[in-house]
Amino acid sequence: MATRKAVGLLDRSAGLPDTFWYSTKRRLLGPPLVNQDLGEQRLSNPLALGVLSPDGISSSAYGTEEILIALVPAVGLAAFSLLLPMTLVVLLVMVLVLLSYREIVMVYIRPGGSYVVARENFGPRIAQVCAVALLIDYVVTVAVQTSAGTAAVASAIPALGPYKLEITVGVVVLMAFGNLRGLKEAGRSFAVPTYLFSAAVILMIVVGLIRDLMGNLGQLDPATLHGAYHLGSSTEGLISGALIFTLLRAFANGGASLTGIEAVSDAVGAFRPPEGRNARKVLMTEGAILGILIAGISWLAFRTHATPYTAGYPTVLAQEAQVVFGSGFFGKAFFYLLQLATMLILYTGANTSFNGFPFLTSYVAGDSFLPRWLLKRGHRLVFSNAIILLTIVSVALIIIKDADVNSLVPLYAIGVFTAFSMAGFGMAKYQSKHRTPGWRRRQVINFSAGVTTALVVAVFAIVKFTEGAWVVVVLFAILVPALIRMNREYAAEGEVLETIAENQPPPPPHYARRTIFVFVDSFDLATLAALRYARSLRPTSIRAVHFVIDSVRADKLREKWTRADRGVTLDFIDVADRRLTRAAAELVEREIADPGTHVTVVLPRRSYSALLGRLLHDRTADKIAAVVSRIPRSAATIIPYDVESRVQVLQERQAAKMAAASADTADQQTRTEEAEVADKHATPNGDKPPPPSPAKARGLLKRREPEPCGPDGLPLEVPSQVPGISSIGSLTSPGRAVVEGRIRVVEIKPVERNSVLACEISDGTGTLTALFYGRSHIPGIVCSARVRFKGSVGIKDGHPVMINPAYELIFPAV
Repeated sequence: MATRKAVGLLDRSAGLPDTFWYSTKRRLLGPPLVNQDLGEQRLSNPLALGVLSPDGISSSAYGTEEILIALVPAVGLAAFSLLLPMTLVVLLVMVLVLLSYREIVMVYIRPGGSYVVARENFGPRIAQVCAVALLIDYVVTVAVQTSAGTAAVASAIPALGPYKLEITVGVVVLMAFGNLRGLKEAGRSFAVPTYLFSAAVILMIVVGLIRDLMGNLGQLDPATLHGAYHLGSSTEGLISGALIFTLLRAFANGGASLTGIEAVSDAVGAFRPPEGRNARKVLMTEGAILGILIAGISWLAFRTHATPYTAGYPTVLAQEAQVVFGSGFFGKAFFYLLQLATMLILYTGANTSFNGFPFLTSYVAGDSFLPRWLLKRGHRLVFSNAIILLTIVSVALIIIKDADVNSLVPLYAIGVFTAFSMAGFGMAKYQSKHRTPGWRRRQVINFSAGVTTALVVAVFAIVKFTEGAWVVVVLFAILVPALIRMNREYAAEGEVLETIAENQPPPPPHYARRTIFVFVDSFDLATLAALRYARSLRPTSIRAVHFVIDSVRADKLREKWTRADRGVTLDFIDVADRRLTRAAAELVEREIADPGTHVTVVLPRRSYSALLGRLLHDRTADKIAAVVSRIPRSAATIIPYDVESRVQVLQERQAAKMAAASADTADQQTRTEEAEVADKHATPNGDKPPPPSPAKARGLLKRREPEPCGPDGLPLEVPSQVPGISSIGSLTSPGRAVVEGRIRVVEIKPVERNSVLACEISDGTGTLTALFYGRSHIPGIVCSARVRFKGSVGIKDGHPVMINPAYELIFPAV
């Protein structure tokens, strides 16, 4: 609370109004959080199972359906016979992956999961393959899980089916909004969908098993289901090439059931101690639940002949629930409960990406393989840039694929299984290097997991290539080299900085002549501000320059400049080819031909809002600044000038002056009238009129003359009459003193590797300079503010100086 109060005081002391965009953001996202609000919550095992497992457990909702989508059009009713063997193969792969990650959570407690494993064992560059795989996985996870969740909604309410794209996009946008506000995944509410879905599906499996044993479990006829996938021929030879390809496609589709298992390894540090052991227990429990759900749903599909629909709804899971629970009141109640649980866990599983993606990008950016703006926390202490990036890409993917789960699956598992593979090979290398007790057995397990998942990646890339897997392959080919190149750029810059830091800084340059060019495009307030800034630098000479590309406009500018008479000569340089950057560079190069000359180019620019500025500015000033900055002994400074706000301030000041003048006129008129009345009521013998009543006297005393002002428009200073306050003019020898005055000058001065904020105050008897070392800004210490300084006084060049005095703001700036 104290921190937030301090932040509020600093904001008010700045006196700057909030921008429209900031005010809008504050209303939508809430007040900003401070760093102290970053908390760490340790998860118990039951809570961790509920919070970290939605992505993995929810995959069972569509894994079986994806296998059938590959088999039914090819082999017809034989698909249901092949479903169970295919499910068994998928479960065997899942067991290998679980055993591999069981070792990972015991060794790598830090967040990062398979990316950290790959980085620590193969180096940061090879690890970028894993980074790209996980980034793709997180994006596609949002698209697949939300699309599957919407399919569950449409299965319960078919009238919403035609709007599945709009619903899915809306859900993603709501997730992004919630996460930008600082939505915490570690809340108990996020654990509810996991347990609700698991319980509902297990109940369905148990009821279905009982009804099957009793012989009253119904069975659907796929041939009569309108809108279902067309039944293919089942007469092909079991060893035909087409069937083998179909089985590989079915296995690849079924691999989508295993996505999300790695979520526990990404959050080992969030567990209660001992972190590794507790994470391992939760991981194996999640695997057991996932295995039961996949096997049970596949078995019910085998018994009920639930067939996938081309529209994506009703889902296989929904059809199984209808057959198992029946059409009675309680049957419908349990059906809707299951669909509600399915929707909740799928949407919750999608939300895990909004937690994992930003943290992964921050890790990769911390290793200098992604832009560093992904390291910044936003308004609510979340990685806002990464959340917005994830939202944009995932929404675009959903729109392109029309929120169809089957169309998204080919993009899904390549990234997931690539990460699985690198994690397995990485742990095998770790075991070979460290050789802890039982390392050979662990090495075999991890190497087998790496090989198996690598084969799955190859199968996916081949059988799903024409269905969209080629996009992922192309992304790998583009993004991995791009990340490595970005790291090379950062590394080169770091080496240069390190070399500079190791050497002593060169002495500050001393130039015999300093020239400032103020490039003038038109005569306006921005140009006047640039001229004031140029004069404040106290150069040897100031030259205003206009590059002539329109002679008529140049003549009008010459007329205005001459009439204004700003005391600076305006040079006109003809630029026939309109290459302003080249003309500016040639001008600067001619000026620095003298080795003792330094040139500063000042470029005035009118400021607008970010969006309007992009429309109105052609970035000429930026281009000129970029060219000039490459020339030795030269620098370029762009002076933004907010014309709208400045005009408003000037108008307010003018209105205040006019109001004060009107008040003075009225006051003078009142006094004149009172004098005339007094003359009329004077006694015949010439006596003065009686004194005014006490009330009238108090009214006269309230009238004050306006405070006299100096030539700069600021109130004239008089020494403070407060006891204990010394006049500045009396400080002629070192000692301690308390002084009070109005700030006349504030500037920042470089001193070796530090900076000094120099503040000059005046009280009418003299001036005193206060130096604040290591400071570049102090709220409230601005020109025209009245302050009180207390500290030791020294004398330098005949003027009093204080070093780091205690200060008190008496009156703010006028």
